[in-house]
Amino acid sequence: MKNQNLVDEHIEENKELSLWEALIPVIVLMALLAVNIFYADGELLGEYSNQYILLGSGAVAAILGFFNKVSINTMIRETWANIKSVTIPILILCLVGALAGTWLVSGVIPAMVYYGLQVLSPGIFLPASVIIAAIISIATGSSWTTSATVGIALIGIGEALGVNPGMIAGAVISGAYFGDKMSPLSDTTNLAPAMAGTDLFTHIRYMAITTVPSILVTLVVFSIISAGLEVNGDADISGILGSIDKTFNISPMLFLVPGAVIVLILLKAKPLVALASGVALAGVFAFIFQAPILESLSESKFQSVINAIFVDTAVATEDEKLNDLFTAGGMLGMLWTILLTLSAMVFGGLMDAIGALARITRSLLELATSVFGLFASTVVSCLGLNAIASDQYLAIVIPGKMFTKAYEDKGLAPENLSRTLEDSGTVTSVLVPWNTCGAYQSGVLGVGVGEYFIYAIFNWLSPITTLIFAGLGIKIRSLVKNK
Repeated sequence: MKNQNLVDEHIEENKELSLWEALIPVIVLMALLAVNIFYADGELLGEYSNQYILLGSGAVAAILGFFNKVSINTMIRETWANIKSVTIPILILCLVGALAGTWLVSGVIPAMVYYGLQVLSPGIFLPASVIIAAIISIATGSSWTTSATVGIALIGIGEALGVNPGMIAGAVISGAYFGDKMSPLSDTTNLAPAMAGTDLFTHIRYMAITTVPSILVTLVVFSIISAGLEVNGDADISGILGSIDKTFNISPMLFLVPGAVIVLILLKAKPLVALASGVALAGVFAFIFQAPILESLSESKFQSVINAIFVDTAVATEDEKLNDLFTAGGMLGMLWTILLTLSAMVFGGLMDAIGALARITRSLLELATSVFGLFASTVVSCLGLNAIASDQYLAIVIPGKMFTKAYEDKGLAPENLSRTLEDSGTVTSVLVPWNTCGAYQSGVLGVGVGEYFIYAIFNWLSPITTLIFAGLGIKIRSLVKNK
């Protein structure tokens, strides 16, 4: 279902506002983010620093608007319109949290991990690592969790086989970010279409056009690299598999749950219906397959399922590496992303109300005179924000809001923007050492960004692929106006 409120959103004009004035809130935002990252380790104002900074920058925009004869009613109206426009995406984010929790306690995610690890073979270790990381990341919707669990295990196995850790980390990160992009459980995959003004499943289908070629090239390159490697020893994963098997009742029947969601998606069911069905079916399967786990988590099995939907849930195993993977936050776990989305809508609404968005967009359009120029401007903006703001969420949120009207003016469907945001914003964050993603991945995997950079093939190839498609005019969807 297309979020028509965002697609048809009116951008306020203000002829009295100069370009430099329009950029003041953005400069304040960038400066505060820099202080937050470089001097306060992301905790300048506590856990929700980015949200406070967005709201504070919005306040600067409001003050600027006041001095440029913009009424308070106009600012309130535009901000409220922005907030209302993300109602459906926020509901989807809530269901994504519920899905992660119920798929954990039902055994769906553990089953994907269990069967995914068994495709590992020393002779094809690197491409197999890409595939395993991709499977786990699609199941969990989290590249971070994938790297911190299966990624660590693959690093250990690969080093025992004599494989370069940088290669292994690059393979894991490539697969993890592919899965993160293509999973409806991923917060960034929900955030990008919310910012651009399209729906989740349209975004995923359209994103596959550039994402699938990128991951196929990645697999080919790693297959060639693997063919030239001399490995020795055995990849012993029996301990991990045994721990999963002892904790959960693993069965191929559990794949009926994600299978049902996929069928609903292919039948073009509304995202809320498809995801809610996945939650409900997983709850039923939890009672059927994982009754002992439900009994161990709470006083009643029903309460355990309810907790999985709404709050934190953790299933302990004998393998400490798996314990982080088998943890889900439920709807509560999506609170940070939801508040970031709302804060971004407040900032964007105020920037819109005072005419700043229109002024900045007009200047960008003067520079990006062609369709390719617009795509290139979006890519550069996302890359720049990943380096300057050091946060992948802001590399999606800010360009998403700034470029929405520019894409519409060029007659381009919003999924062009949402795809470009992910191709250049989400995946490149891990390539910047001081970005939260780069710092996290290098810390968790024990491999420096400089060591895995060249081997994170999918991540640096994705923005190149999207620019090639834009330059050649391949699969650039036009905006369809409602009659």
